[in-house]
Amino acid sequence: CLPNSSCHYNESMSFFYNKNGGDDKWDSAQLILVQVVGSLFCCFILVSNAMVIAAVVTNKRFHYPFYYLLANLAASDFLAGIAYVYLMFNTGPVSRKLTVRGYFIRQGLLDISLSASLANLLVIALERYISVMNWKVHSNLTKRRVTLLIVLVWAISIFMGAVPSLGWNCICDLDRCSQLAPIFSRSYLIFWSVSNLVVFLVMVAIYMRIYTYVKKKTSVLMPHTSGSINRKRTPIKLIKTVMVVLGAFVFCWTPGLVVLLLDGLNCQRCNVMKLKRWLLLLAVLNSVMNPCIYSYKDEEMWTTFKNLMRCIGNGTRRQRSTKANSRPNNHNS
Repeated sequence: CLPNSSCHYNESMSFFYNKNGGDDKWDSAQLILVQVVGSLFCCFILVSNAMVIAAVVTNKRFHYPFYYLLANLAASDFLAGIAYVYLMFNTGPVSRKLTVRGYFIRQGLLDISLSASLANLLVIALERYISVMNWKVHSNLTKRRVTLLIVLVWAISIFMGAVPSLGWNCICDLDRCSQLAPIFSRSYLIFWSVSNLVVFLVMVAIYMRIYTYVKKKTSVLMPHTSGSINRKRTPIKLIKTVMVVLGAFVFCWTPGLVVLLLDGLNCQRCNVMKLKRWLLLLAVLNSVMNPCIYSYKDEEMWTTFKNLMRCIGNGTRRQRSTKANSRPNNHNS
C-alpha cells in the first residue's frame, strides 16, 4: 500500500461501486431470467463435463495423454460451472453487499477456471505438436509427465486467480480502480487481458504450424499410397477436434478480454459496463459448447456417453426394483 493512502478492506463493495462509477444495477425481471437460464446452462455444464471425465476414466481406449488432458479441460469447465452458479446468485443488488473477501472469492473462481482452461488448451496444443511431428496419433508422454503437467496447470491457475487478493488491487489506491472489477487495479486488467490474448496467438501459431506440416506431409505421402490415407491412423482427427474447441474458446473469450483491456486503459467512451453481463453469458456458452464438440467430433466419446447413460438408467431401475422387493408384504391388504 502507498504510505499516504488509507486502505478500505472493511468496506462493502457498495463503497467501491459508488467510488469508481461502476453501475451494476439490474432490472429484477432481467436478473431472474438470467439466473433461470444460467442455472439451466450450469446444470448442463456440470453434468456433461462430469460425463466427459467419467468417459475418460472408464474407457481404456481413452487412456492416452491427449484424453487425460481433455479430461482436465473438462474439469476446468466443471469448475467454471460452479463459479458461474456462485456468480449468478451474488450479482446485481447482492454484489453491492459483498465484502471485499467475498468479491475476491467470486472473481477468483472465475479467474482460476479461465486460467485452467487456457493452460490446458496450451498444453494440449503442445501435445498435438509433439505427436504430429512424429506422425503419431498419440504422443509418447508418460503418465507421470502428464500428471506433472496437470498439477502444474492447476498450480499456475490458482496462483493467477489469487494474484489480486495477494496485493495487486486498488483497495489502498482508489484512483487506480477499474469499473468492471471495482477493487482490481487497471494495470492488473491490462496484464490479465494482454497475457491471455498473447497465449491465444501462440496457440493459433502452433496450430497453423501443425496444419502446414500435415498438409505438406500428406501431399508427399499421397503418390506412394494405393488409396487415400487412413485418417483414423493419423493425428488429423484429434487435431480437428481440438481446433474446434480452441476456435470456440477464442470466439467466446476474446470479446471479454478486449473489453477488460479497454477498461484497463481507462477508456471513458467505451461504456464497458453495458457489455459486462452479455459477455459473461458468452463465456458461459463456451463451457456449454465443449462437451457437445467432444461428442460430435469423436464417435467413441459419444458411444461412451450413451453407455454411461444406459448404466445409470439400469442402475436406477435396479435400485427401484430392489426397494420394491424389499418391502414387507401386507397380508391384511
